[in-house]
Amino acid sequence: MSDFETVPAAEVPDGATVLDVRETYEFQPGHAPGAVHIPVDQIPAQFEDELDPDEDYYVICRTGGRSAQITGWLTAKGYSVFLVGGGYDAWITAGHELESSTGEEPRIL
Repeated sequence: MSDFETVPAAEVPDGATVLDVRETYEFQPGHAPGAVHIPVDQIPAQFEDELDPDEDYYVICRTGGRSAQITGWLTAKGYSVFLVGGGYDAWITAGHELESSTGEEPRIL
């Protein structure tokens, strides 16, 4: 049993703050609109400066492995975080929008 809640991608509320923990080369071509981007290996050094402990975050990666790791870690630090079950594969299946930082059609790597 995990110490955090998993939310199906289809149930992520509109306007939720999404924390994308994929690498930059993965994030730029496609991500949730307005997502906060901190690569998984940079979370320990950046989370206190970039994340508000009073805000809810929906943590996502490609399939859920990295985001599960970070969701557990941030939960232990006292942050309000939810794992987006199934990652971006489930996000797309649920019909959520994507945006790109490259100016090209959004796509998930």
